[in-house]
Amino acid sequence: MTGKTIAENRRARFDYFLEETFEAGLVLTGSEVKSLRTGRANIAESYASVEGDEVVLINADIPPFAQANRFNHEPRRHRKLLLHRKQLDRLIGAVTREGRTIIPTKLYWNDKGLAKLEIALAKGKKLHDKREATAERDWQRDKARLLRDRG
Repeated sequence: MTGKTIAENRRARFDYFLEETFEAGLVLTGSEVKSLRTGRANIAESYASVEGDEVVLINADIPPFAQANRFNHEPRRHRKLLLHRKQLDRLIGAVTREGRTIIPTKLYWNDKGLAKLEIALAKGKKLHDKREATAERDWQRDKARLLRDRG
């Protein structure tokens, strides 16, 4: 996964246990691609859902492209994700049988200049897990500060 990052979901690691990641393509219109080229997108409150035998990205915000006038796109429309059939079957099975969630973690340009979405199969964290993660992060920060100060 190399290339320029467009948008990142930084809260995903805090709110979920991320288990397995996949790289998915997106079905986009021309004005959406141009809007992404300007670096404007938000996947923070988005998620992926199973609809029939495909996976769809819901609530991802790609703002309208200013120069596209009447041919512009709907900013929060559902966008189909492009995956291999085995990956789709794995994701659909995990969501339906195990109650997992599909969370987008990063939107980026790949080496060929195509927009790709990194999605993760995730399990939601409880409140005590989030407190534990915060305490661990604070301890790591304090430990690094102590080691730096004391040598």
